[in-house]
Amino acid sequence: MYACMKAALAFALIVTAAAPLSAQRPARPLWQGTNPPAAVVRPDEDENLESAASVVQVNFLQHQGDMTVKLFGAAGGDPAMNGLNTYIAFFDSPQEGWRIFEVGDFLTYRILSETPGRVRLEVSESIMNQRTSEIRSRVRRLTVSWTSAGEDRRPARVSIATIP
Repeated sequence: MYACMKAALAFALIVTAAAPLSAQRPARPLWQGTNPPAAVVRPDEDENLESAASVVQVNFLQHQGDMTVKLFGAAGGDPAMNGLNTYIAFFDSPQEGWRIFEVGDFLTYRILSETPGRVRLEVSESIMNQRTSEIRSRVRRLTVSWTSAGEDRRPARVSIATIP
């Protein structure tokens, strides 16, 4: 009888070990329901993230060939007087990184059009009358233009002009 039980146990081990995964009982999750438990995350102490967290608007320009160009706005300064510090940034390669130029400090900006080496913007801004300290709003249009030359295709400077 002992030999019969030993053979039955050996057979059972062979059969269950060789069973396909679909026939084996799935492992029971440690949680109940459809979602896993929440993860506990500590603050990231990287000081560079402070600047990144202030970015509130990003627009990648689509007609600049194979160079990456973007406009971005970072919140800062006095929000009663504008507060959207607006920049244009050029990226050519990881070795060179980003080259960034300040466009201005506005309430908002909107891209009107874009062609290679140029972007036209509509900006809304607050301006203060220095004599009366009265703050008023105005909307104006700008052209930001640049040229790239040489191996480092990022421009050395940009030109910002008001469109009449």
